[in-house]
Amino acid sequence: MDGTDERIRGRASVAVGAPEGGAAAATGTEASAPALSGKSAEERKRRLRRRLERLIGIAATEGNALVRLRNGDEIFPAMLESIRSAEHTVDMMTFVYWRGEIAREFAHALADRAREGVRVRLLLDGFGSRLIEKDLLGLMDEAGVQVAWFRKPLWLSPLKQNHRCHRKVLVVDETVAYTGGVGIAEEWCGDARDEKEWRDTHVQVRGPAVDGIAAAFAQNWAECSTVLFDERDRFVEHEPQGDAVVQVVRGSASFGWQDMQTLLRVVLETAQERVRLATAYFAPDPYFIELICATARRGVEVELLLPGPYTDQRVCQLAGQSHYEELLASGVRIWHYQPTMMHAKIVTVDGVASLVGSTNLNRRSMDHDEEVMLVVVDEDFTAQLDRDFDADVRDSVRITGVRWRRRSPAQRLREMSVLPIRRFL
Repeated sequence: MDGTDERIRGRASVAVGAPEGGAAAATGTEASAPALSGKSAEERKRRLRRRLERLIGIAATEGNALVRLRNGDEIFPAMLESIRSAEHTVDMMTFVYWRGEIAREFAHALADRAREGVRVRLLLDGFGSRLIEKDLLGLMDEAGVQVAWFRKPLWLSPLKQNHRCHRKVLVVDETVAYTGGVGIAEEWCGDARDEKEWRDTHVQVRGPAVDGIAAAFAQNWAECSTVLFDERDRFVEHEPQGDAVVQVVRGSASFGWQDMQTLLRVVLETAQERVRLATAYFAPDPYFIELICATARRGVEVELLLPGPYTDQRVCQLAGQSHYEELLASGVRIWHYQPTMMHAKIVTVDGVASLVGSTNLNRRSMDHDEEVMLVVVDEDFTAQLDRDFDADVRDSVRITGVRWRRRSPAQRLREMSVLPIRRFL
């Protein structure tokens, strides 16, 4: 499997399952990347990097190599190959661990390494992974996999139950790490060819940024276990593996303003040419709606790529749609992805930087949950994600202001009905 594959699936855009109220078919033309001189690009990268380092307080690292992995056909083989080749440690955590053959394949791979003496730790969210098959837990436990649960609902106060671990992390031998939007379930298998194969993106990382991803695991493992590290942890020194600059930002499941909110705010306020956002769940609070609109009004091209007819959270989708009129009036372009569930969490900025990880543009990700996001200051990597965005747009329909304003009273009523619970979405 070549993880650097940059193919663009050139399927014709078809306006199937368009939302009530209407959507115009996508033209199928690719949006060109911002044309920047070398000096201008370097200045924009420097400015964004320094703003984020100072305002979030996490230093970016240099010398990283990243591989963009698109959909389950690329993501799962790469992750399983790393697990099966582990010699010392495997640390994995996920929000979703459900059912299906891929769930069994991961359980057997983790169990096999544990039997061979590799220290294997698996951290599951107590709510998101509640559907895992019980025989898989028994298999892993018997093999010596250390399985821990993050905040099982029955053990929590009502306040803690709403704050979940939404991070997806795999770290193998302290030298290679994975993060992104993918859960361990059959829904993520395949290549987004139909509604049963979700669209998502994961990233393989080598280099100093692995430590930041490992810290995201350690931060949550520390809450669930009395043993944070042991003799199998070698605390390796990282040699340069590539040229990418990466900052690892971790969001915390606590009260108050979070780093994820600062991250998005800085990106939107720093952008000069274009911001493209793909997200599975779009339901920001009024502050971020206004920030997105203000970004578009000052001349930045703002595009949102969101789920269309296929979504596993219709209530969240309705909450986001209640803001469409304001967004469209400000010049924001909104696309609804047609083939299947759009589950990726990606932002690209001015063709020079990108964000990818577990964070959605909703209140839950930015206010309530443990999240992890990579800020990648690298033009080549960002270009790959922009090409993916172009390909996804060709499989989407555009929501237009005129037709959206003419949506039915029933659609408007559904949008209004979810407003009382939007802070929990």
